[in-house]
Amino acid sequence: MSALFLFSYAILFSLAYLNLAAGTGALILFGSVQFTMIVASLIRGERSRALESLGLAVALAGLIYLFYPGLSSPPAASSGLMVVAGASWGLYTLRGKRNADPIGDTAGNFLKSLPFAAAALLVFLPSLNLSAYGVLLAVISGAVTSGIGYAVWYTALRDLTTTRAAVVQLAVPIITAIIGIVFLSEIADLRLVIAGMLILGGIALTVFGKRES
Repeated sequence: MSALFLFSYAILFSLAYLNLAAGTGALILFGSVQFTMIVASLIRGERSRALESLGLAVALAGLIYLFYPGLSSPPAASSGLMVVAGASWGLYTLRGKRNADPIGDTAGNFLKSLPFAAAALLVFLPSLNLSAYGVLLAVISGAVTSGIGYAVWYTALRDLTTTRAAVVQLAVPIITAIIGIVFLSEIADLRLVIAGMLILGGIALTVFGKRES
């Protein structure tokens, strides 16, 4: 099931972004991830502390503020695909909380997802356009950087509540923006600074919410 959720996230995310603006897609994706994980925690009987809930609200507000200027009315079909992609990643994350061997489990999930990927390849084979450089980048992006990142995430999950795991992921857009500034000479405007403070502040409230008496 973990391999199926991993593949579902990857393929639906890719297809959804064919017709979605970057900001709109990110907001739908991260919103779906948070919703899935919070609902799952409630079903399991987990109850968030007040600071955790406040942190979630603040971080989501920061995410909306970050992407709001670039939002556009999204196509229904692509939005639906991104919602399911987000739910798939949320479920993949939830299953990862039970893992005992993060590296082994991640490698196993990648290997077990290959049959699904092969089936998808057959569907898109007529329009496939491969180059050696493109294949190299795909392998590095998928098997190396994503694989390492997922293994690290599985390791971290063991010490996070479901709510904290959901909120911490909202740091991704800010980390991406910082990398863009450092390596791509992108501009850090006031909106990014304010959104970053809201998101990181919300994450801090959620992480340290366990200290609430």
